[in-house]
Amino acid sequence: MKKIFQSAYLAFIFLFLYIPIIVLVVYSFNTSRFSTNWQGFTLDWYRVLFTDGPLMEAFANSLIIALSSSTIATVLGTLGAFAFYRYRFLGRQVMYSFVYVLMMSPDIVMGISLLMFFITIGLSVGATTLLLAHVTFCLPFVIVTVYARISGFDRHIIDVAKDLGASELQMFRHIMLPMLMPAIIAGWLLSFTLSLDDVIVSFFTTGPSFEILPLKIYSMVRLGIKPEINALSAVMFLVSLLTVTIAHFFFAKENK
Repeated sequence: MKKIFQSAYLAFIFLFLYIPIIVLVVYSFNTSRFSTNWQGFTLDWYRVLFTDGPLMEAFANSLIIALSSSTIATVLGTLGAFAFYRYRFLGRQVMYSFVYVLMMSPDIVMGISLLMFFITIGLSVGATTLLLAHVTFCLPFVIVTVYARISGFDRHIIDVAKDLGASELQMFRHIMLPMLMPAIIAGWLLSFTLSLDDVIVSFFTTGPSFEILPLKIYSMVRLGIKPEINALSAVMFLVSLLTVTIAHFFFAKENK
């Protein structure tokens, strides 16, 4: 009886989480332009989606920013986590605590503060400020993810590598980096996801000349949900599902 209750509870949780997504995907094939009125099956909304120039341009902009910011944040975050682990310096614990402060800060606070900072230094909002903002809020997640894995390492590995004549660069490249790779990939995937669907920080740090997909969708749904929005959401969900699946097989291979 206990197992049946646990299985039913788990099924309820998953249904609660995924039923809205399933409904969205189903109605992306609806002939009707009204989401609550099913009139038949069609693929027209996907055709409309991929022929919508402004929407595809916004998607390309979002993809460029997400790929760039996640890559930069992963490189800087990995080096930062290694520095926190490898070196002992004044204010180390305080600096690492500030990493968590950034993670817990409300998005609206970070968005406004970054906007004020860019205005203060005379930087016009656009693609550059948006990239810097996304790197800023992705960086703490990479540091924490990589540092959590590196903290479990035996510190004697570094001492042995140094005794065998390895330089800092050789030790990091040939020993630490392969061991950290699963955490680095996990940090990159997390950063990519956070950057791709961010709305609040992006709203304050980008300008009208550079539009990204989340803000484009937000401006469109204010006037009503169109079927092509359902199709776009279904495509994005499929991309996310494929990314998670690939990451799962990679981590399974690494663990094996």
